[in-house]
Amino acid sequence: MPGMQQEEAAVQPGQEAAGPRDLSTALRDAVRGDEESFRVLYRALTPELTRYARVVVGDDAEDVVSETWLQLARDLPRFRGDAGRFRTFALVVARNRARDLLRRKGARVKEVAVPAEQFPEPRSGGGVDAAEEVLEALSTERAIAFIATLPPAQAEAVMLRIVLGMDTADTSAVLGRRQGAVRMAVSRGLRQLARTLEQRQRPGGTGRDVQE
Repeated sequence: MPGMQQEEAAVQPGQEAAGPRDLSTALRDAVRGDEESFRVLYRALTPELTRYARVVVGDDAEDVVSETWLQLARDLPRFRGDAGRFRTFALVVARNRARDLLRRKGARVKEVAVPAEQFPEPRSGGGVDAAEEVLEALSTERAIAFIATLPPAQAEAVMLRIVLGMDTADTSAVLGRRQGAVRMAVSRGLRQLARTLEQRQRPGGTGRDVQE
């Protein structure tokens, strides 16, 4: 999302992030077995996979991402599609691995709390626009923690659609839900985040952390 700090970027110093054309080339060569091309895909997609997984499973995100790449490595020789489709496929795999982990634990992972003083004041006043504005102003870690306070379906939809910038069709593909349901989940999630912000702006509002 524009303006959001890239705290989790996997690109090493001296390297440049791969662009769409580079990713398409890397994907083509990785499918043919080129290891360096696979590493290009790994560096490009791991930050997004990690951010998404953190919304779903919290501190277990790195384990989910590791399992995701193990499956992607196995399935890559049979993959057919462009870089955009591979990104969507990778997120689908991450979602499945995250849900497997939650089933093994038997419960949803406890969400991360966000101290009230860490929320910037929105410029647009209030409502859904203010919620999007604050998400953009927050660092990646804080935005993820804020989104994780939502019900799971809304949190996933907001993360994919607003933070990762996926279109509704691709978000629908990742979540296995109809596009109308995705739009509704995003709308409800942003309204809930807006209400949280409004409560904090009221005189005498609570200074407690956002809890699950």
